[in-house]
Amino acid sequence: MSNWKFSYRKALEFAARKHSEINQKVPGTDLPYIVHVCNVAMEVLAGCMESPDFDMKYAVQVALLHDTLEDTSTTYKELECEFGAEIAEGVLALTKNTRLNPSEQMRDCLDRIRQQRSEVWAEILADRITSLEKVSKHWTIERRKSCLLAESLIFSLLKGGNLFWGNRLNQRIDTFGRQNLRLIGSEDIGTSKQTQKRLS
Repeated sequence: MSNWKFSYRKALEFAARKHSEINQKVPGTDLPYIVHVCNVAMEVLAGCMESPDFDMKYAVQVALLHDTLEDTSTTYKELECEFGAEIAEGVLALTKNTRLNPSEQMRDCLDRIRQQRSEVWAEILADRITSLEKVSKHWTIERRKSCLLAESLIFSLLKGGNLFWGNRLNQRIDTFGRQNLRLIGSEDIGTSKQTQKRLS
């Protein structure tokens, strides 16, 4: 087994165990949460060939572990011991700081991600692309509005980290906006560029 495949399996098994301990599900479904994690890792793998000088081994491990600190009992020390300090730092950057006010958490997280390697930028873009693929029909109008603004903020701050995933997220945001036009209202929908202006 090649080196990156061994690392992939180790990270996948670790994440699967941690998320299953709390019986975590993909929101709005009965699917185990590891399905979302694998979808994010798949999105990262799909873009590797489009990204020069991209560290696939590092990126895939971060993708598979990206929610372990935020959602499970996993500690930073545990990640550091199992996977090394650099991967632990990448996952930590992707983890919201719950000591801050909820309104500040996203921007703080994005600011920390911007200090990391481009592979960490790619992970959050891949995560948001995956999350926008299937939006629950039970989402409220307010949640849809909040999602549109959050994804557009992520795009505006991180699009320069990777052209491939930046373009993919931009397309998903525009599709999401068009699909929700009637529910949200035309004043809240626009292209990513228009939405960015409201956030700047």
